[in-house]
Amino acid sequence: MNTKEYLEQAADIDELDEKILKLITKNARIPFLEVARECGVSGAAIHQRVQRLLNIGVVSGSEFVVNPQKLGYNTCAYMGIYLDKAKFHTQVVEALRNIPEVVECHYVTGQYAIFVKIQTKTNKHLKQLIDQELQDVEGIARTETFISLEMDFKRQVPIK
Repeated sequence: MNTKEYLEQAADIDELDEKILKLITKNARIPFLEVARECGVSGAAIHQRVQRLLNIGVVSGSEFVVNPQKLGYNTCAYMGIYLDKAKFHTQVVEALRNIPEVVECHYVTGQYAIFVKIQTKTNKHLKQLIDQELQDVEGIARTETFISLEMDFKRQVPIK
């Protein structure tokens, strides 16, 4: 089994792992000793379990999440991208990676080849980005853009 297959395989986790995951995904800054108290085990056991969950790829680090609106990024849009040819996929993704306002990029099935999430300061900023950067990427045949009016919720996958 290669590394990619290993990482895509569902991890073997037990009830203690699930309880730990529920606690740390609600609050990534929760002290391990508090998690240990909630779980009824030692702090060392929690540290070892979290390290194991990191090592097997169930969780990947921790991060602070920036609120885009607090930094003036008030327009959230999704864009379906049609490619001239499938062979352009890698080169288009690399070009998109160099546009900071493109915050997510997915290779998808269906009518689009690529689907991206874009955060811009205004609708005018979005239009500029489309006209001056995205439409100039070699390999993109055309795009279809959807502006999000409001995000009702966002969550992680359920932990049993």
